[in-house]
Amino acid sequence: MSATLNIRAVRAILRYEMARARRALVQSIVSPVLSTVLYFIVFGAAIGTRISAVGGISYAAFIVPGLIMQTVLSQSISFASFAIYFPRFTGTIYEILSAPVSFIEVICGYVGAAALKSIATGLIILFISFFFVPLHILHPVWMAGFLVLTCATFSLLGFIIGIWADDFEQLQLIPLLVVTPLSFLGGSFYSIKMLPPLWQKISFANPVVYLISCFRWSFYGHADVPVGISLAVIGTFFTVCLGITAWIFKTGYRLRN
Repeated sequence: MSATLNIRAVRAILRYEMARARRALVQSIVSPVLSTVLYFIVFGAAIGTRISAVGGISYAAFIVPGLIMQTVLSQSISFASFAIYFPRFTGTIYEILSAPVSFIEVICGYVGAAALKSIATGLIILFISFFFVPLHILHPVWMAGFLVLTCATFSLLGFIIGIWADDFEQLQLIPLLVVTPLSFLGGSFYSIKMLPPLWQKISFANPVVYLISCFRWSFYGHADVPVGISLAVIGTFFTVCLGITAWIFKTGYRLRN
C-alpha cells in the first residue's frame, strides 16, 4: 500500500458511483424523500396535533431528527451494499483488485460515494421539513458532524453486507430484519424516557438509540443519552466496521473466489 492516497483512483470510483445515482435518481433520492414526507404528513400533521409536546418540543418537530436518521441509516446501507455487490455479481471486481489501488482507496471511493448520497438525502429531507414544522437547529456544526459520521459508519456496514451477500435476497436480509426494526425501536417517534423503566433499560441495548439521541440533541439540546456516550458508541461501531473491512481485503474474504 502506498504511503499517499491515490486521489485519481478515489475520484474515479466516486464519479462512477455518483453518475450511477444520477441515472437512477428516482430510486436513489426521490423515493426515500417522498416516503419520509409521508411520515411527516401522517405522524406530524395528523397524529402530532393529538399528542402533547415532548420535552417542551412539539411532536411534529420532535420526530424530524428521528425520521432523518432513520432514512439515512437505511439508505447508507442500501447504497454501499449494492455498490460493491454489483461489481462482484458482474465480475468487474477483479479489475479493481488487480489495479494498483489500496483497500483504503477502494473504501474511500465506494463508502464515500454512498455516504455522500445519504448525506444529500438527509439534507433534502431537512430542507423539506422546514415547510411542515418550525425548526431551529441549536448546534448546526454538531448536526452536520453527526450526519457525516453516521452516514460513513453505516455505509461501511453496507459495504460489509455487500461483500458478505451471495444474492440479492441476502443483500436485503440484514437491512429488513435487523436495521429497520432497530430504527423504529430506536426512538424515532418517541423519547426513551417515555417508556417504563424495564423497557428503557432494554432500549439502551439498541445502538440506534444513541444515534437518534445524539442527532436530536444537535437540534434541540434534548437527549435521552449523554452525548459523550453516544459519540463513544458511534465511534466504536465505526472502528469495528473499518477493522472488519480491512480484514476482508487482507484475507480476500468473498472477493477472490
